[in-house]
Order: sequence, then structure tokens, then C-alpha cells
Amino acid sequence: MYLPGHFEETRDEVMHALLRAHPFGLLVTPHGDEPRADAIPFLLDAARGAHGTLVAHVARANPLWRRANGRRVLAVFQGPQAYVSPSAYAAKAEHGKVVPTWNYVMVQARGTLRAIEDAAALRAIVTRLTDTHEAGRDTPWAVGDAPADYVEKMLGAIVGIEIPIETLAGKWKVSQNRPAADREGVAREFERTGALAMARQVRAPGAEPG
Repeated sequence: MYLPGHFEETRDEVMHALLRAHPFGLLVTPHGDEPRADAIPFLLDAARGAHGTLVAHVARANPLWRRANGRRVLAVFQGPQAYVSPSAYAAKAEHGKVVPTWNYVMVQARGTLRAIEDAAALRAIVTRLTDTHEAGRDTPWAVGDAPADYVEKMLGAIVGIEIPIETLAGKWKVSQNRPAADREGVAREFERTGALAMARQVRAPGAEPG
């Protein structure tokens, strides 16, 4: 990805926060001369690997896990994003030399994919994913709430995947290249239009993502 220095984010903890807040990633895998892309919800295990490990599962019928097993892959995670109107800039009134753009936050993770078919490991993956995404509910659903034979049948229909992250790159394009007055104008415009998560990033790049 094109990554000018003023938009680059290198702090693992900041990028990890975005992965947790926006876990639905786009997994790009090799397929001959053409890449393939699959949208997958991931879990980040920050304690394993140089930059953490991405954990997920796919349908056994999905050829992704056979095709990409042992291959380097790319997982893309996108956070807040919003259109920036030239009218938001203080510079518009000063000299008019402004054009539209788009602000966005993105993390790209690369690593070698490993397929997991072991039943106990699969259950652990599904349980962790479920517990993570059910945590905010008043009455969280648990894997054990479903009939045991049904759970076993469902586990047989999936394959786990793990991607130890070898490289992690973050791009926070949040108006850092504009003067302070323009950044303030952009933040206020985002607040006015309800793009509050992006407004926070403009005011403090790398802030906790929304």
C-alpha cells in the first residue's frame, strides 16, 4: 500500500486496537495468477508471535484453507472512514486552493497461513470467537448452549486458520498533512455530520477507534 511517512502508524498497540474494534477483515490469498479475497471475522491473539496471531475459521467447503495453507497471505482491516469536503478547510476562505479527499484508517497484516483440523483446537477457536463477540450482551450465548451433537456436526463443517503476523502496517490518513486550522475545521465538520470516530482520529491520530 502507498504509505507516506506522515500517514504511517507503527505502534503495535494502536494497530491491535483497530483490529479488535474492527475484526471483520478481508483475507487476500493466492490463486494462480489471480488473488482471491474472502471477508472473515478474526480474533487477535496478541500474546503469540512477533506482532500477534490472527485466528479464525472458514467453511470446510471453502477451498481457501487448502489453497493458502503454508502460503503468505494478506489480511486487511478498515476502521473509520469519511469524505472530506473542501468547505471544511479554513484555507478555502483564505485562498481557495483546496480539493476534496477521503480520510480513513487501515491496517494490513501479512503472515503465513496455517490450517487447523484438530477437533479440540477447533472447539477452542470457536469458543474464543464466540465469547469475545458475545461479551457485551446482557445474556451471552455460549457454545455449550447448543446440543452437543449439533456442535460436533458444526465443528466438522469448518476448518480453523491461524496467521502469525510477520509484518503489520498501519495507515492513518486523518488530515495530518493539513495546517492546524484546517484539521480543526475537518474535525468540526465530522462532528456536525455524525462521523464522530473519524473526528476523534483527526484530533488525536491513533486514538481508540470507534
